[in-house]
Amino acid sequence: MIHRRFLLSALPAVALGGAARAGPGSHPLVTAARRQVGVTVRYDPAYVRLAYPGGDVPQDRGVCTDVVIRAYRAAFLLDLQKLVHEDMARHFAAYPKTWGLRGPDRNIDHRRVPNLETFLTRRRAAAPLSAPWEAGDLITQRLPGNLPHIAIFTGERTALGQAIVIHNIGGGTQVEAIPAFARNVARFHFMPNRG
Repeated sequence: MIHRRFLLSALPAVALGGAARAGPGSHPLVTAARRQVGVTVRYDPAYVRLAYPGGDVPQDRGVCTDVVIRAYRAAFLLDLQKLVHEDMARHFAAYPKTWGLRGPDRNIDHRRVPNLETFLTRRRAAAPLSAPWEAGDLITQRLPGNLPHIAIFTGERTALGQAIVIHNIGGGTQVEAIPAFARNVARFHFMPNRG
């Protein structure tokens, strides 16, 4: 299985200068995610016991889902740890069984992309990949080795039309063009007013 950290060397360098950008960029979720750049500098998938609700791993580390979780907390005071845990506690059978758990685990469930995909689908936040993407959209992907990944679309594209996202794919929170080797799986538009 390919480890996410080794995928970094396969990322193409993409200049994100002013001429290459287009789009809004002032969406609250995007702004909150951008603030993580330079703060979250490590990719660390370790299982950690978290406070509940509002638990988080140390700010200097995390995974792709932590970018999303922190952005929703900062932008909307929305706690995906609590929301996912409560939904899984009530509807555990609806969630993937990939990890062989007999019940929800509030320390890790919200930090797993397939669980977020299920939660967002159950919240009717799914949007077609083929429709125009909006700033703040969540894009889930599968990296080589079928590794799940999630990123926040900035509303910007490179001069070549590549979507620019904010994510942690292995070297901390970064703003960059969507990796060419990632297969886009789903798109979600989840705002607090969507309940």
